[in-house]
Amino acid sequence: MTTQPPRIWTVAGVTLLLLVGSLALFWPGIAMYDSVGQFAQALTGAYEDWHPPAMARMWNALHAAIGGTSEPMFALQMALYWAGFGLIAAALARLGRRRAAAALLTIGALPLFLGWQAAVLKDTQMLGAVLAASGGIAWWRLKGARVPVWALIIVAALLAYATLVRANAVFATVPLAVMLFGTGRWWTQLALGLAGVAAVLMVAPLLNHGPLGAVSSGVERTEALYDLAGIAARAPDAAVGFTPLEARALVAGHCVKPYFWDPLGEETRCAPIVARLQRLPAGDLYRMLVAAIVRNPLAYAAHRLAHFNSTERWLVPAGWPGAAPPARSEPNSLGLGNPGAAARGWQVAAKWMAETPLGWPFAWLTVAIVGLAAAVPRASAPPRDLALALLVSAITLELSFGVLSIASDLRYHLWPMVATTLATVLLWGDWRQSKRAVRIGGLALAVVLLAGTVARLTLPTPPTSYRDLLR
Repeated sequence: MTTQPPRIWTVAGVTLLLLVGSLALFWPGIAMYDSVGQFAQALTGAYEDWHPPAMARMWNALHAAIGGTSEPMFALQMALYWAGFGLIAAALARLGRRRAAAALLTIGALPLFLGWQAAVLKDTQMLGAVLAASGGIAWWRLKGARVPVWALIIVAALLAYATLVRANAVFATVPLAVMLFGTGRWWTQLALGLAGVAAVLMVAPLLNHGPLGAVSSGVERTEALYDLAGIAARAPDAAVGFTPLEARALVAGHCVKPYFWDPLGEETRCAPIVARLQRLPAGDLYRMLVAAIVRNPLAYAAHRLAHFNSTERWLVPAGWPGAAPPARSEPNSLGLGNPGAAARGWQVAAKWMAETPLGWPFAWLTVAIVGLAAAVPRASAPPRDLALALLVSAITLELSFGVLSIASDLRYHLWPMVATTLATVLLWGDWRQSKRAVRIGGLALAVVLLAGTVARLTLPTPPTSYRDLLR
């Protein structure tokens, strides 16, 4: 008599309890500044593309069908989140890996991860959708079965939603899909992945401004403006786009910050300096950026590395802002409410955890690279192949921040962090096959953690309020 069904039903029962407990703890969800703006669009039906309109459209549909404010979107993203963890855990339990299944559910309940999943955001919508898609694939693939067509359709829909709901999600979803379903040698998959990313980057704006009905907000200019200003601040006399006088004004006004691009939009200090470029078409700005990179490659590299270090939260002071999930909703007049006192206590634990290496994306990137080195030499097998796909997805998204990123919030890194934990659990049962990679990787991780700890002990305390960050 098989013992698999009881194992699976136990995991299903625990997952359901975790879902119900999560909903009860954080109900009705937490609305951040971005959430308030998107719900306002959902209520009015007037959409813009500063935030991808797919989420506001989904919110509009759920609000029309169910009512409420943040509750439908909160329930959706939390259900997807636990469906992903639960399906992968159940698939592992079916293989007899009960400890691995328990580890996955424990990871899903970590205060930092669960605390952020309570915030109704495009980042957490993306995380829930990609997790649920990965869980659907794992349920069939880990037992060596073909994924049914109906399940593939659901997975494709989830990945499409995840891709549309965050502008940079393409760097995670396309590599994941290619690794899961692509065939041929690695260079074939690489070419397919690059082509897929390029295609989505070209098609997404057409979808946003066409079927999804969003008006342009000028968001497509922000990356080019941020990088042009970063180069100009480091090479004022050789700036492209900005005059030497404007470049020096950027420096004097402290307009370029590694942490984020926001000071460039500060109306009384920096916005007038960039106003002339802000009026140019995005294509002109990116052509200027290419010329600026060619003329000042070291200034560009210094600017991007400074931001990459900031968003990866490696050599930064203790208390680097933007890490802890919020405990209360942004004040609003739209009826978006707040969870109770228990949720606030939970977020205190999440805030503490965010200060540990668990809240350092660069540490997770290191673990992902080590995992990739450990997984590649192994023989093809369902757990190894799924782990490899998750790691490639995590690494490509993290590396994309080195070129395309204008802010340093931890929430942007949730999928790579979670994907790396999933892959590590999948690979850990056979870690003895990769002792050398584990030893070398452990040493590399120790260096990363030591350097990050020293930075936090020695660098001055950073500003914490938004107004102070702009100065």
